Amino acid sequence: MSILNFDNVSYRYPGDDVDIIDRLSFSVEPGSFHCIIGTSGCGKSTIFRLINGLLQPKAGTVCVNGRHITGQKHYCGYMPQKDMLFPWRTIGENLALPLEIQRKYNKAEQRELIDAALADVGLAGCIDKRPDELSGGMRQRAAFARTMLTGSDLLLLDEPFSALDFLTRISMQEWLLKLWQRHKKTILFITHDVEEALFLSSGVLVVEQTPIRTLREIPVPMDYPRTHKDLAHPEIIELREQLVNMLRKQVTE
Repeated sequence: MSILNFDNVSYRYPGDDVDIIDRLSFSVEPGSFHCIIGTSGCGKSTIFRLINGLLQPKAGTVCVNGRHITGQKHYCGYMPQKDMLFPWRTIGENLALPLEIQRKYNKAEQRELIDAALADVGLAGCIDKRPDELSGGMRQRAAFARTMLTGSDLLLLDEPFSALDFLTRISMQEWLLKLWQRHKKTILFITHDVEEALFLSSGVLVVEQTPIRTLREIPVPMDYPRTHKDLAHPEIIELREQLVNMLRKQVTE
């Protein structure tokens, strides 16, 4: 059974004359890693907002684990582009937020889960630090750990590395793949970087037009584990050019 299913979903922003999502149907399998690429403003983030319930579809249904998302709680974790760590809270207190919302752990249990999550992302010993004491990459790791603590099997990551410098971004991509292979969460990852999409995902979901009526899935012919050297393989270079041309066509139409 698919973990996520869109069935003829449409959405129109108030004040717009046309739908930005138009009868979109697609599904995602459990444990998969898909990147969504498309031009700026094409509606990629709108798909995420429909999944996490921040927006309500005009028509159609969004289901997670075979059930309509209405009435479900903690069915997905969402990580936006900015880390959104509260500066007045310590890292540990920031990570406690999803646990406080769930209301099923006492303070000792929360501390145990937070310690484990920080160790998992390489931030052991940072529980009492403030966000401004961490580098950009460390803050993103903390934000990801907080997303993991939602306990959700479906994670939505919206351009989480786009503000990082080149070397930090590469390091974070490699780190994320290791975490995904360890935990086998289902990840949807929005990016505008074709190479990032190719390196991370088993299949790239391409937005070919606006309004979004389909997501074209392009399989990535690379096994896991991967290194960035794999991007130099001839078939990957050819696929990168294909994806770039698909996006360029959308811009010029």
